[in-house]
Amino acid sequence: MAETSTILLVEDDPFLSALLKTRLQNEGLTVVHAVDGQQAVEILKASKPSLILLDLILPKKSGFEVMEAIQSDPELNKSPIIIISNLGQESDVQRGRELGAIEYFVKAKTSIDDLIVKIQQFLTGAQQ
Repeated sequence: MAETSTILLVEDDPFLSALLKTRLQNEGLTVVHAVDGQQAVEILKASKPSLILLDLILPKKSGFEVMEAIQSDPELNKSPIIIISNLGQESDVQRGRELGAIEYFVKAKTSIDDLIVKIQQFLTGAQQ
């Protein structure tokens, strides 16, 4: 039996996080949810998710700060990161990519279906 992929969902919006968690679980994925950046870093110290879905505007530690922590701490797992954020300025997208994001989605311009397809494409490619 193939190993189930685990997604770390870092999102503080209760509605969006519940929706994403349900949709990802319906795709057969395991979802670990962090509601703030500090919790995300703590989870990463203990586990290695297949993929991180990261909001940027978060309590305690922003998504950018989470990415900086991942880059600067060799103990943190270097899981691939997909950003899902309301920050859509080109400078935000550029900073996210410079900090290692493999994709950057602006929430207002991205459907949940498109996001799920992209996640599945990435996970399928990563397992080959």
